[in-house]
Amino acid sequence: MEGSAVTKGKYGVPLERSDYLELPPHPDHCTEDNFSEWVARHKGQRLAADLFTGAGGLSLGIQEAGWTIAAGVDFDPRALETHAHNFPGMSLPMDLGDPEVRDRLVALLKEAKIDLVAGGPPCQPFSRAGRSKIRDLVRNHGRDPQDHRKQLWQAYLDVVTRVQPRAVLMENVPDMGLGDDFAVVRIIEEKLEDLGYATQVRLVDAWHYGVPQHRKRLILLARNDIERFDWEPKAERDVTLREAIADLPRFDVKARERVGARELPYQEPENPSDFIALMRAQAPTGSIHDHMTRRVRQDDLEIFSGMTSTTLYSQIPAELRRYRADNFTDKYKRLDWDKRSRSITAHIAKDGYWYIHPEDNRTLTVREAARIQTFPDRFRFAGTRSDAFRQIGNAVPPLLGKAAAAAVAPVEGVESGRRLAPHWRSVRQELSDWAEAARDRETWFHYPGPEMKSPQAAVMALLSGSRLRANELRGIMETMRGKKGVTARLFEQLLGQAPTVSAREKLGRLKPLVDDRYAWREANQYDVPEALGFKPAEEALYTLLLGDQDLLLITQGVLRVGARVNDSEADRTNKLTDGRVNLIRLVGAGTNASLRMAALRVIGNEYCTAQKPHCSLPNRKCPLLKHCLGKPAEDDLYSVSFGDDAAGGLT
Repeated sequence: MEGSAVTKGKYGVPLERSDYLELPPHPDHCTEDNFSEWVARHKGQRLAADLFTGAGGLSLGIQEAGWTIAAGVDFDPRALETHAHNFPGMSLPMDLGDPEVRDRLVALLKEAKIDLVAGGPPCQPFSRAGRSKIRDLVRNHGRDPQDHRKQLWQAYLDVVTRVQPRAVLMENVPDMGLGDDFAVVRIIEEKLEDLGYATQVRLVDAWHYGVPQHRKRLILLARNDIERFDWEPKAERDVTLREAIADLPRFDVKARERVGARELPYQEPENPSDFIALMRAQAPTGSIHDHMTRRVRQDDLEIFSGMTSTTLYSQIPAELRRYRADNFTDKYKRLDWDKRSRSITAHIAKDGYWYIHPEDNRTLTVREAARIQTFPDRFRFAGTRSDAFRQIGNAVPPLLGKAAAAAVAPVEGVESGRRLAPHWRSVRQELSDWAEAARDRETWFHYPGPEMKSPQAAVMALLSGSRLRANELRGIMETMRGKKGVTARLFEQLLGQAPTVSAREKLGRLKPLVDDRYAWREANQYDVPEALGFKPAEEALYTLLLGDQDLLLITQGVLRVGARVNDSEADRTNKLTDGRVNLIRLVGAGTNASLRMAALRVIGNEYCTAQKPHCSLPNRKCPLLKHCLGKPAEDDLYSVSFGDDAAGGLT
């Protein structure tokens, strides 16, 4: 690593800044000034734009799936240099949080016929209290100069809205959804559906598409030509670390000595794995680039030499540990040749202790990390070694990007811009209609609506775990109907109506707010759960019934409905991830999202039971029955007459 800067530090090895790899632009690179000429040369090709592109993992996947990259946009100069070297078209340094910059980008993209807009915008979850404002903002105009830097997904959606490509591909980590009940995802879906796109959200395990690591990503797809998303079949087995990197040169590691180099001799294996053959395609014969990593400390060399793939940090000799074993249970991890790697993240740029080579006493090299992310050996990364690690860790694995892009490939003979009426939008509308009809009957108290205020929601939340008959619950809630608070007289009346000791005890918890006329006002309604000591499930139901926050109410019954309608097993496995994705297709976003969520609770409790579901009741049937892909056979249904209780909202 000629030209490296080396200084001494307290870490036991020279602190080394590697040489800077400067990369020339791609031969078919262009700028804003000559983009029109570039477009003319590529007339008839399927063009794509990648926003928040980073080094270009998603761009590479899209390219491999049949598109030509017309533009990549990012704010990281190192990543843009990498992108400009590896791809044709423009690599633009733009802050898309700035509306004027977005205007410039949209004007450029409108010079071409952009078929696909892709990207992985940073998506910070936002609080429930802010969801209504954000949702209205996106629906109405999508541009907020006061908040544009914090919520860059709005910038992404703004570009999509104005460019109107045939297809959209958005990628992010699952935590984007889990942090706020998938509110951002649902709002984006709603906006895309308003524009006439069919959408699909999936949580995808990258190893299903040939990526040799544990990595789960959230993929949102949209298209306006046909409502179909044809994913490749999942791989029957995963690619192991041995199949991914065992051909790369090995090192006799010594403490404090350099490990690897920018370029090393490479011996092509006689019988390469399919994965290695894919990685070596178009790579220079007889050499390997960027096979280098950090120097190794003396104490780390001792630690690494005593580790296997199952060694915990707490099992490392105490005198060699630099971190507390109780706080850093997995600080060091030696990888296993015969398993997948752990997920490569940007943290690898800071240290490689999570990624210790299966045999060599060192951490992974840049090239090994790139291979595990499925960047082929011909792909180079601009900047220093740390720059390369960061770009690799932040990237979408190209093979995953290719699989996602292939699912929105154009269909021959089908034109875009058709303004589709998506299936799930129709399902949600039917569910809303059913819930509105049920709310207008005597079971109003199961749903958010005009008569459901803080006192009514509190009583329902308190009684949610009681095994009351439908007529018993109905009687109590009729007593609460129209009440603006809980007076001492009403409190005694409710206790007198309680049919069981358990119900009386639950209603007795209202006592702290009896005769408190201020506590029940709308301005104070979200203080009620704390004042009454609500448990998390009670608070969730209370909040849902108030109706102004798009939360997901996660119960076993609701998960069961989502799983059966989608014909999945997510009510039994991956409940909080895939189970929630099933739900968001039914709940959606917007004015009636809370109403649909409440309806799913009723359906899960009363129709879609675990054994012998009541898909059809006398004079009523489950509103999702005709859409239910996993509905049971007739022999598995339970037929019974419920009389008047079949009017919706049984308990």
